[in-house]
Amino acid sequence: MLDHTWFEEMEGKIPHGEVRTRFAPSPTGYMHVGNLRTALYTWCIARHEGGKFLLRIEDTDQSRQVEGAVEIIYRTLRECGLDHDEGPDLGGPVAPYVQTERRDTYLPYAQLLVERGCAYYCFCEKSESEEDSGVFERADDPCRELPREEVERRLAAGEPYVIRQKIPHEGSTTFHDEIYGDITAPNADLDDQVLIKRDGLPTYNFANVVDDHLMGITHVVRGSEYLSSAPKYNLLYEGFGWEIPKYVHCSPVMRDAHNKMSKRHGDPSYEDLIAEGYLTEAVVNYVALLGWAPAGEREIYSIRELAGEFDLHRISKSPAIFDKEKLTYFNAEYIKALSPEAFAALAEPWIRQAVKDERYDAALIAAILQQRTEKLSDIPGKLDFFDTLPEYDTALFVHKKSKCDEQVALSMLREMSVRFRDIPWTEEAIHGALTGAAEELGCKNATVMWPVRIAVAGKAVTPGGAVEICHILGRDETLRRMAVAMEKLQ
Repeated sequence: MLDHTWFEEMEGKIPHGEVRTRFAPSPTGYMHVGNLRTALYTWCIARHEGGKFLLRIEDTDQSRQVEGAVEIIYRTLRECGLDHDEGPDLGGPVAPYVQTERRDTYLPYAQLLVERGCAYYCFCEKSESEEDSGVFERADDPCRELPREEVERRLAAGEPYVIRQKIPHEGSTTFHDEIYGDITAPNADLDDQVLIKRDGLPTYNFANVVDDHLMGITHVVRGSEYLSSAPKYNLLYEGFGWEIPKYVHCSPVMRDAHNKMSKRHGDPSYEDLIAEGYLTEAVVNYVALLGWAPAGEREIYSIRELAGEFDLHRISKSPAIFDKEKLTYFNAEYIKALSPEAFAALAEPWIRQAVKDERYDAALIAAILQQRTEKLSDIPGKLDFFDTLPEYDTALFVHKKSKCDEQVALSMLREMSVRFRDIPWTEEAIHGALTGAAEELGCKNATVMWPVRIAVAGKAVTPGGAVEICHILGRDETLRRMAVAMEKLQ
């Protein structure tokens, strides 16, 4: 006989009267974009409603666990600003928040379903993968209608078993989703899924129902791939006599019109995107718009602004396509909006990948990069001329728009090599020397600046102009590089 006072004690711990959402990842490695979006929407619902956001680790599938994955989850949530109110690290009124630490909770609830005729003991030999998937032909299961006396005899004899949900053969089950509306599934299409495996651990499908109830979860956000499982969840809730939470099923994030994003196919995780030089704030902002639309035309939102604007009914049923170019646009906008000091701090490690020479001030280099950088990983490739002047052809000095050819370039470099020797080495003084020479010589500013730029950088496309590059290089290196150019041109 089950001890029903135990169930009463468990039910007595459930928080009531507030919106409570949960992010419940499995510790199986990286945080993919779809997972991050689920966490973000779940957090936004809780914060928009002034409720609680919980973190729960669903680790019942021990075979798929990856060492360090839990730390990746913590770090990603922390970096993205998705602060949780309860979780394994913080505790809370319904602790513990790790499923394997709750393993003693699930068997009694499965046995309660057996007692109520909503589940049954199955002694048939099945592989572990079949147990995990729950796939089983009910017509072939001789255990579904075993007499109670035989079940008790086999249990007493220590026969291994699983506990399966007992789905009605007839009728249908309807559930309501906040995005998709009412959906009805014939019960004949539902399998008798495993609730408790032979090792005593619950399957994902059972544990998350029990935990969501005991943790007082009011809104369940998950991918639309779980729509087909929702009828079975509802039958579990009905078997227990529990209130069903609001379901929010989100359409998939796609690589293109036909394929879901997948790490196996080279699609990036959150950590991959950060390693590629995207800012966390830009990634979060962009991911929020993968399937959710704000009320107006605005696109750029801080994390707190997203929570204030978030209306779950504006989540789309249509799949969202992950567009790297659009993310790059968001990232460039975020970079431009940074303070110079904040950008310099972010950019310095990337700058030093290319500019090892400590004589060259990283903050000055950052200043010429900020408005020209789409993602941080672009930075090293823009700066390869600082440490070492590249080999270049004198044809680079020819620029029709600047009215410059090789002879003009040689003349201008000779002029500036003299003028640069006696000025203060500031951007203002360098600029004044260049424009002053152009005025005195009766030519365009570009006619003077172009050859200097080619001489000091050895390339036509640079993140800054002649003034900024000369200033960063310093007087001696600038004059040395100009002398190299004049020798090439003579």
